[in-house]
Amino acid sequence: MNKLLIVGTVAFDAIETPFGKTDKILGGAATYIGISASFFNVKSAIVSVVGDDFPQEYLDLLTDRNIDISGIEVVKGGKTFFWSGLYHNDLNSRDTLVTELNVLADFQPKVPQDYKNAEIVMLGNLHPLVQSSVLDQMETKPKLVVLDTMNFWMDCALPELLAIIKRVDVITINDEEARQLSGEYSLVKAAAKIHEMGPKYVVIKKGEHGALLFHGEEIFFAPALPLEEVFDPTGAGDTFAGGFSGYITQSENVSFDNMKNAIIHGSNLASFSVEKFGTERMLDLDKEEVVSRLKQFKSLTQFEIEL
Repeated sequence: MNKLLIVGTVAFDAIETPFGKTDKILGGAATYIGISASFFNVKSAIVSVVGDDFPQEYLDLLTDRNIDISGIEVVKGGKTFFWSGLYHNDLNSRDTLVTELNVLADFQPKVPQDYKNAEIVMLGNLHPLVQSSVLDQMETKPKLVVLDTMNFWMDCALPELLAIIKRVDVITINDEEARQLSGEYSLVKAAAKIHEMGPKYVVIKKGEHGALLFHGEEIFFAPALPLEEVFDPTGAGDTFAGGFSGYITQSENVSFDNMKNAIIHGSNLASFSVEKFGTERMLDLDKEEVVSRLKQFKSLTQFEIEL
C-alpha cells in the first residue's frame, strides 16, 4: 500500500457567509486534505503544528480515519493558527477578517521516520520554505509531489515559491493565481508558462466552473457538479487536493490518464465539502453517497456523438 504524506495547516476557522456564521471550528488545509484522502485505501500522515489549546477530540477525529498524527507537533503554551473570513453573496469572493499565525509562525516541520519514503507527497498551502523543508527530509524520491499554493505567497515570497515549484510534479492553483503567476490571461498560455517553471502537470481550479488539467499539449476538463445549495466554500480546494492525491496514492498510477480520474474524484468530494460549514459534511459523509454522486458526474459528462 502506497503512503501519502500531507503537509499543511491544522487550524481553527471562523466563517461567515450569507447563510450564517460559526464560532471557532476545525479547519486548516491539512485537515481537509487528510479527511478527503481517508475515503481511499491509503496510509496517510499529517505534518503540522497546533497549540495546546487544540482539542483532543479534533485529533481523535483524524486518528479515527486512520491518519497518522505523529507528525503534528503540539506546542505547550502555544495557540493554534486561526483564520476568520467573510464571504460575499456570490461566495466566489471573500474578505479575510483575522489571521493569527500563532504557533505556525515558527513552524519547523518534522516528517515521521515511517513517511520519509512516502510515494506521494501533498504539499498543502504553506510558506514555500516550509514546503521545501519537507522535501529536504525525504529519504527516497517520491513518485509524485503535488503542490498547492496561493497568491499570498506570490506577493510576499515569490523567489522561494519559484524554487519549490521547480521541485514538484503537479501544481494546483485557481485561475486568478495562474494568471498572476504566469502573467498570461489565457489559461492555456498560463499553463504553458507554468510548465516551464518545472511542474509536468498543472491543475487550474475554476471553482463552480470545474477544473482543468494540463500536461504538455494535452488538456482535460472536469466540470463541477451543479448544486442546489452551497453554504461554505472554505475547504473546497483542499478537499479537492485530498481527493486527487488520495486517489493517485490508492491507484499507484501517476499517468496523465489516471490523473483525469483523480480530478473527477477530487471534484466529487469537493462538491460535498461546500454543503455545510467547515468539515461537518465530510465527517458525516459515507461511501455510498460518494459512489452515488460519482455516477452523477459520469452522467453529466458522458455522451454519444456521431462524427
